[in-house]
Amino acid sequence: MKKIVLAPDSFKGTMSALAICRIMSKAIIRSFPRCEVVSIPMADGGEGTVDCFLTSVRGEKVRLEISGPYFEKTEGFYGILSGGTAVIEMAAAAGLPMVKGKENPGKTTTYGVGQLIADALKRGCRHIILGLGGSCTNDGGCGACAALGVVFKDKEGNAFVPTGDTLEQVVEIDTKKAEALLYGADIRIMCDVDNPLCGEEGAAYVFGPQKGADADDVKRLDRGLRHLGDILAPIYGVRGDIFTLPGGGAAGGMGAGLCAMLGAELVSGVNGVLDTVDFDSAAKDANLIITGEGRLDRQSLRGKVIQGVCRRASALGVPVCAVVGDYDDRVLPMKGLTAVFSINRRAVPFSVARKTAASDLELTVDNIMRLIKAAEQWKNN
Repeated sequence: MKKIVLAPDSFKGTMSALAICRIMSKAIIRSFPRCEVVSIPMADGGEGTVDCFLTSVRGEKVRLEISGPYFEKTEGFYGILSGGTAVIEMAAAAGLPMVKGKENPGKTTTYGVGQLIADALKRGCRHIILGLGGSCTNDGGCGACAALGVVFKDKEGNAFVPTGDTLEQVVEIDTKKAEALLYGADIRIMCDVDNPLCGEEGAAYVFGPQKGADADDVKRLDRGLRHLGDILAPIYGVRGDIFTLPGGGAAGGMGAGLCAMLGAELVSGVNGVLDTVDFDSAAKDANLIITGEGRLDRQSLRGKVIQGVCRRASALGVPVCAVVGDYDDRVLPMKGLTAVFSINRRAVPFSVARKTAASDLELTVDNIMRLIKAAEQWKNN
């Protein structure tokens, strides 16, 4: 083994992608001391996206005071990469963990996300990568747009910052100031869901309950998003139907809102990461790619990390091994995936297995490396 590329997602609730890379690398070097190990910790736009980028591509983390989910003062952050690219995860300003115990998607705002974008623009960044994932909001991205200069007015002509509960009060949207601020810049939104803005498969119905909304709340929030969509439709214009935009319902409708009001572009979360870190160049001469996630199942087939890595690897002709916590063999075989290994060695509940996940991962990768080493020695004899 001359070169191995590591590109795992996090094992949710157990280990970060960066920690997984460190553990895997340790086990690999034990069997192949001279092997070049390239770590590319992965994320799909949710929590941890900024750190993954900063690990794979040199840059700096910027911290600043912003408005939190309830307009309270809090500290936010984002990353600046070389070439004037800023990486922002909306969860850093409007993430669900920030409102634990006081969830209310009708009252929360994405205003702080807009403040992070505005600061990046002020520092000269002209390329913005925004990860949508783990939000506590349902404001259609209106808060973020307001922080960037979009003006929302009610029937009396008063300007205000809409939240999920007040979207139906919007009668006029003026994007002129935001367009001037964003002139010459582009925003790419990393999104790993394809839900539309509203309806039974939309933001409120599918994700609202996870954010604290009851049945009545969901109906009200969905009405608000539908009303917002009616106003955004002519703004979105010839680019398509705002109501059927795949991913429009991501992060409480933020996908649709930013595409219409800021001219943003929705892209696959994992592909956004792979492109930015130049994965193809790093992997083209590798002997093996090791990826992984907590559970490999049907959701993995909807643009998650393992599938994204396998597609790129298949085109490069490099074998891929997935090391996972658990997997559903009904999703196999997956194109480009050579083998799957579970780190679970005992039939125990997740609450028990998570305590030894790190050591189980190291042992599993160690076993894989010893098998490969034995096969190489046999081939050379």
